[in-house]
Amino acid sequence: MTSQTIPVEPFDFIIFGATGDLAERKLLPALYQRQVAGQFLDPSRIVGTSRTPMSTEEYRSFAEAALKEHVSANELDPEQLKAFLGRLSYVAADATTGEGFDKLKENLNGDEVIRVFYLAVAPALFGTIAKQVEAHGLITEQARIVVEKPIGRDLQSARQLNDTIGSVFKENQIFRIDHYLGKETVQNLMALRFANALYEPLWNSAHIDHVQITVAESVGLEGRAGYYDKAGALRDMVQNHMLQLLCLVAMEAPHSMESDAVHDEKLKVLRSLRRINGGTASKLTVRGQYRAGASAGGAVKGYLEELEGGESNTETFVAIKAEISNWRWAGVPFYLRTGKRLASRVSEIVIEFKPIPYSIFGDNVGPVTANQLVIRLQPDEGVKQWLMIKDPGPGGMRLRHVPLDMSFAAAFNVRNPDAYERLIMDVVRGNQTLFMRRDEVEAAWKWIDPILQAWSDNNQEVQGYTSGTWGPSSAIALIERDGRTWHEST
Repeated sequence: MTSQTIPVEPFDFIIFGATGDLAERKLLPALYQRQVAGQFLDPSRIVGTSRTPMSTEEYRSFAEAALKEHVSANELDPEQLKAFLGRLSYVAADATTGEGFDKLKENLNGDEVIRVFYLAVAPALFGTIAKQVEAHGLITEQARIVVEKPIGRDLQSARQLNDTIGSVFKENQIFRIDHYLGKETVQNLMALRFANALYEPLWNSAHIDHVQITVAESVGLEGRAGYYDKAGALRDMVQNHMLQLLCLVAMEAPHSMESDAVHDEKLKVLRSLRRINGGTASKLTVRGQYRAGASAGGAVKGYLEELEGGESNTETFVAIKAEISNWRWAGVPFYLRTGKRLASRVSEIVIEFKPIPYSIFGDNVGPVTANQLVIRLQPDEGVKQWLMIKDPGPGGMRLRHVPLDMSFAAAFNVRNPDAYERLIMDVVRGNQTLFMRRDEVEAAWKWIDPILQAWSDNNQEVQGYTSGTWGPSSAIALIERDGRTWHEST
C-alpha cells in the first residue's frame, strides 16, 4: 500500500534558533524527509538564523552533520542531500537589537511566496522576534509564525504572550505547535471514532467504565534542568500534550474536519472539566519526584542529584483523576499520569468498556475481563482491541483475553513519518487543525492554574519514587481505591 504525496506551494522557511537542539534533532531532519518525499517545489528555501556568526557554507556543514546523526543511513540519498543543502542559507541576526534583520529580508523570495517563521527559541524571545519581523517589513499576507510550548507558565502569562504575538500576526497566521498532535495514532483516533459505526454508539458513559492516558518517559532531565525545574510535569506535559489527547477522546463529532470546527469541540471539553481546587487536590492529584534507581542502561541518579541544586519540590511525575461534566461523560473518570524515569517509554490511551452484566459461562472458564481499546502513540504506533474469545482446542470452554492487534508499520508497510514532518507541511498549507487555538490554550490554563494554586496553598509535597518504577505508590492508590488498576504497558 502506498500513500500519495502532494507537493506544497513554494515557501521560505526561516528557523530562528537555527543552531539549537530542536533544529538539529527535529526540524532539519523533518524538512529533509519532506524534500525526499517530493513535497518541495522551487524556489522553496530554508534560511537559518541565530546570533551565532556563521557563513552559509558553515551552516550547511552543520546541517549535514545533523542529518547524518539523526536520519538513518539508508534514508540519506547523496543526490537528495546535495539538493537539500543547496536550499539552505544562513544569516546572523540579533532579535534584541534587530541587527541582521534587513539582511535576512534580502535572503528571502518575494512577498508572493509563503513565509514561515519557526521560533525554535526560548519563549522569552517569542514576542521580541514577532516585533522585529514586523518592524523590518517581513510580514506578508502569506506569512505564518510557529511557536513551541510552553505558551506561558500560567493563564496570565499565556494571555500576555498571546496578546503580544496577536498584535503582530492574525490568529489564522499563528501556529501553536504540539508535536503529539502530529502523531499518526493521534489522528487515527479521529478516524476510529468518526469513520466507524462500531465505536461511536458505545462512546459514552453507558458503555465506557473509564479512560486512562499515560505519557511515560524512561529518561531524566537530559540537559533541560534550567527549564524543567521551573516548570515541572504539570506545566510541561499535562497542560498541553495530555489535555489535547483528552480532548480528542472526549470531544463531540465536529460538523467537518475544518480547523475551527475541531477546535470548537475541543474547547467545549476543556470548559467542561470539573475544577480541582484546594479542597479536592490532595484526593485527585499525586505529585512525585524520582530518586536514584535503575534503568535499562544501569544505575541512574535521582532528580536532585541530576539537578545539582540541593533541594527542589518540582514534580517529575503527576497523576490526576479528572472528570468531565457533560451528558456524554458524566460519571466516567479520566485517569492521567505522566513522569520521567518511569519503567518504560510509552504513550497510550486506554478505553476500558464496562464489564458484561452477567456471565453465562460459570466459574471454570477463567475470568471474563472487560473489553479494552488500547491506542499506542509510542513506541510501535498501533491499535489493539482486547476481546474475550474461546481458547482453541478440545476439553471444554475456556476463555482468554486476546488482542486484535494492528501495528501501523506492519499493516501499511510504509515509513512512519515523524510528527514534525506532517506539522511543518500543515503550516505551509495554512491548515490549523492539528495546532492549538488561542482560546484552547487559555482554557487549559484555567483548569491547570487552580491545581498549581492548591498545591502551593496546601504545601502538597512531592513523593519520592524509585527510578525504573511506575511512580509513587499513591498513584496506584489513586486508581485502585476506585476498584480499578493501571493498564500494564508491554
